[in-house]
Amino acid sequence: MTDDAIWQPLFDELNRWQAAGKTARFWLRDDDAIEPTAELIRLLDLVTKHDLPVTLAVIPLQTGQILADYLTQFPNVTVVVHGWSHTNHARPSEKKQELGAHRPTETVLEELNAGFHRLQAFHANRFVALLVPPWNRIAPGVVAGLPGLGFKAISVFGLEKPAPLVVVNTHVDLMDWHGTRGAREPAALVADMVKRLNEMWESGGALGFLTHHLVHDEAGWAFLDQMFSVTRRHPACRWIPLTDMVE
Repeated sequence: MTDDAIWQPLFDELNRWQAAGKTARFWLRDDDAIEPTAELIRLLDLVTKHDLPVTLAVIPLQTGQILADYLTQFPNVTVVVHGWSHTNHARPSEKKQELGAHRPTETVLEELNAGFHRLQAFHANRFVALLVPPWNRIAPGVVAGLPGLGFKAISVFGLEKPAPLVVVNTHVDLMDWHGTRGAREPAALVADMVKRLNEMWESGGALGFLTHHLVHDEAGWAFLDQMFSVTRRHPACRWIPLTDMVE
């Protein structure tokens, strides 16, 4: 398939939105930020090139002032809480979880409270009170305790479900975690984007696109560059900052 053929389903869907006078909202979440690695610098250079806002899910225990100082040059970056230490506490037979029911809820909430205040202190002007659970998994009891810690929102992967705080999910994941562990095929990514746009046509919301800068291959970087270019040019698409959805 040529590049144009790969993107045509997305063009067609966005054209439908434009004809109806509607605008599709997109937002970008990138996970596992700690420090200004070469990969994170590459991501921030890319979103700056396309003038896009990005939300960095930062691991509180592993980060510090170096990242905070580096981000001062990027006004379109927001920072959110990515668990505490990104440690798996699940049994070997289970899917990985840091915020599951494997430890007392009070212990988990104490860690999240520490992470909240640590990132808020480092990133006061760009911090948003949103939790991204590592591996996009969290126990219901932990979710119930989040508002009491000051969290206003949560973001996992998939369709939004009722919760005691705002839910702002991601819906399209760049990475093929269960196969090549590189970027997924472009046609499959475009198909998922169109699927999410169809859902939004009926129920509203936004399309959350998920990246993991530390593990992108060259195909992934190339896809992002093209996707940002394609969507930024279309009048029916608008990339929004997280603050448009979480006050």
